[in-house]
Amino acid sequence: MTTILPDAALDALLAQDVPYGDLTTDSLGIAARPARMSFAARGAMVLAGTEEAARLVEKAGGRILRVEPSGTAVEAGAVFLEADGPAGALHRAWKVAQTLVEYTSGIATRARRIVEAAPGVTVACTRKNFPGSKDLSVKAVQAGGAVMHRLGLSETLLVFPEHRAFLSEPPEMWIAALRRKAPEKKIVMEVGSVEEAVAFAQAGADVIQLEKLPPDAARAVIEATRHLTPPPVVAPAGGVTEANAAAYAAAGCRLLITSAPFFGQPADVKVVLEPA
Repeated sequence: MTTILPDAALDALLAQDVPYGDLTTDSLGIAARPARMSFAARGAMVLAGTEEAARLVEKAGGRILRVEPSGTAVEAGAVFLEADGPAGALHRAWKVAQTLVEYTSGIATRARRIVEAAPGVTVACTRKNFPGSKDLSVKAVQAGGAVMHRLGLSETLLVFPEHRAFLSEPPEMWIAALRRKAPEKKIVMEVGSVEEAVAFAQAGADVIQLEKLPPDAARAVIEATRHLTPPPVVAPAGGVTEANAAAYAAAGCRLLITSAPFFGQPADVKVVLEPA
């Protein structure tokens, strides 16, 4: 069972929810009674974070009987995690584990829908996850079959208009300077129009990131730059969802950049906790 979060992080999650014991369970005197717990999907979903949920149960003092791995597609009603142990242990882990699975599985499910809407196209998710949740967000994106667009500012060259506002030289000059300073990196340029896209492609950008431009604009950029050697990768970004992914693919895009999986309802998980 591989988890993306180390035990210390999982301990911290439990400590946030149960800092001084479980007042209700302890006061009722039921903490030592044998119990069992199951997690089931209320609707079809792609699982994520199940390994972390299982480890949370173990850290609280429960025993995992079975758990389905992240990336598994399940139908409504499918049980994907079962555990037993003292009632107090299962109650301690219950809500933290459930909520973690619900949020990460929501991300994974939305990512999978975009991937399935555009077969053969790479779907890359941005770094616009909720601050502090990057590890689990990345795991969820990958569980859904997508990849990460960029993990942060340290490993990619992505030139925004906000960068270019400080530059006075022709783009050919500072693009060449970027290539000298980081020769192993692709140079990505965010643009807001077809004209900008073509100009920066001609100046030497490797990837043209189209900010909120429709599929017909993407097609126009691809047509206008296909003669370049090599032609740039044309990647729509901003507003890419399962509803328009196929249209971008049909326009010739082979890379879609999206934040959509991070925003939406969590998956719905039913937990049954009862005497063993």
